[in-house]
Amino acid sequence: MMTRSQQGRTNRLTRPSIAIAAAVAVTAGVVAAAPDAKTAQPGPKLSLIAASASVTLDSWKEDPGVYLDLGTYLTSENGAFELKVTRKSYKDPVVAAQIIRDGKKTQTKALPAGLVKDFSGLPDFAQISVIDAAGKSVLEKTEAFCPNNASGRVRPDAPANSKYPQSCPVNPFTLGSVWGVENGWAANTYAGYYSDAVQLPAGTYTAKISVTKKYRDLFGIEDKPQSVKVTVRERSWEGEGGGEGVSASSESSAGASSKTDAHAGHGSAASEHAGHAAAAPAAPSGHAGHGAPARTDAPAAATTGAGSTFNVGHGPYPPAPPALPWALKKQATEKGALGRQGFSAAAVGDRTGQTDGSRQAPGVQPNAKRPAGKATVPDVPKPDLRSLPAYGITVSDGYEDVPGKDYLAFSANVWNAGPAKLVVDGFRSPGKELMDAYQYFYDADGKQVGYTPTGTMEWDPRPGHEHWHFTDFASYRLLKADQKETVRSGKEAFCLANTDAVDYTVKNANWHPDNTDLSTACGQENSISVREVLDVGSGDTYTQDLPGQSFDITDLPNGTYYIQVLANPENRLKETNHDNNSALRKVVLGGKKGARTVKVPAHHLVDAN
Repeated sequence: MMTRSQQGRTNRLTRPSIAIAAAVAVTAGVVAAAPDAKTAQPGPKLSLIAASASVTLDSWKEDPGVYLDLGTYLTSENGAFELKVTRKSYKDPVVAAQIIRDGKKTQTKALPAGLVKDFSGLPDFAQISVIDAAGKSVLEKTEAFCPNNASGRVRPDAPANSKYPQSCPVNPFTLGSVWGVENGWAANTYAGYYSDAVQLPAGTYTAKISVTKKYRDLFGIEDKPQSVKVTVRERSWEGEGGGEGVSASSESSAGASSKTDAHAGHGSAASEHAGHAAAAPAAPSGHAGHGAPARTDAPAAATTGAGSTFNVGHGPYPPAPPALPWALKKQATEKGALGRQGFSAAAVGDRTGQTDGSRQAPGVQPNAKRPAGKATVPDVPKPDLRSLPAYGITVSDGYEDVPGKDYLAFSANVWNAGPAKLVVDGFRSPGKELMDAYQYFYDADGKQVGYTPTGTMEWDPRPGHEHWHFTDFASYRLLKADQKETVRSGKEAFCLANTDAVDYTVKNANWHPDNTDLSTACGQENSISVREVLDVGSGDTYTQDLPGQSFDITDLPNGTYYIQVLANPENRLKETNHDNNSALRKVVLGGKKGARTVKVPAHHLVDAN
């Protein structure tokens, strides 16, 4: 995605992921035998395997702890392992079912109620036990498993590509997801962002990994624990130069640490990607210079040549699991930074081993010429833009830019429930500052059958933006308790991109959308045309974190307010339904000037600020 405020830069030590080698080992070295046709049970045969007998993990002096990416995988044979995870509304719990396909027959097997509580994966799936060289038990823990994790084929005749999404979304307002391990594929069991670092001194260990009994019983997985030798070594940084920070006394590592400096915001992608289980860094800071060390990248081979991009309007994309909320988080800045509290986007993004459902992908190309002939709005499927309630709600000051002010910062998402994608092209006449924008319409075969003018696109020259914004896509307002407007955000123009997998169970949802990285979607200053797309099932998150975007609450009295996220405020875009474009989130302001507070009540069953 491209920026919405200021484009950040990465200062990171490049540590090639040990897991990449592990993924290669899985692909090249594990060939599963086909199950006996007479004894095979309906549904896939799942097995736990280890890609390697040993791994080397790093503990960094500046950020001590080891991330247990042990190179274990869950394989699926005799069919794909598929789960459908949904909730009817935010008043209803999350439910999950296994989808078993046998030729033309499809069987749905409900998972036990309460087993899955969100969309981030199967909780407590893997059991990990670690003993030291003396035979003493030093660690017992469980980890969640996202079937859409970093993955690869385990036999050469398996499908060349997995049909499943490349992450498990964790946006608190996700509505539906599909998880799966393709037939003949294996998905890494490492929990990535969801896994906390463990404290293991430098030395050698033996890790035993198994699938917990409830899942073995549920999915018919054989009880065959895997054993992996683990070498932990200590490393250190020198300075903050990208790729030059490993101290002379440190060994060259198979993993790498990174630092991310960026403003918080909308959803740009970082580095290459390919599966989900990325090890995520600590949340990057909202302002440059406040980055924190990253966790080790998760396994997977690179699938794009896209480089790192960090964009503030949509937000920095360090490695992490899928569609993490772009929530601003107040955190203490690391030692040596500017010595004050900073705000950061939640760690999210695309990188080696992981994508977040809003995968980084080459942007689709606009038409070479502006449309000719009479504008028409044909009777064909159209997009349905919907707003999610605001989240990631915090109080901030005006930083050095606007001292003495209090602001209410938040993240907002507008998504497309389909059944048709939103396609907007911009065309510029030579010498003109604005582009003319057009919405396109397509028939069931994907043929363009109509278009209509839909406003303009404008070039944003500010550092960190420097791309084309489509105007009047959404607006944000702070309403009083009587739901009358009191403050409006100054931000109403955006570059559209697919940052979050909101509901991949809706009709025509695209599990592998294009235009997910702002740098590929939003054009250059000298562009003559651009195309911006919001695909079915995906949403575009924008974090309102800077003055001019967030709400100025300096002089507002304490009390109850509502954050309104309003899609398509001028109804310029043609939709199937204009009645679901608004979403409200209740907040309660308190404190006093210079020390304002905000309480965010739960939104039905969603208790996330």
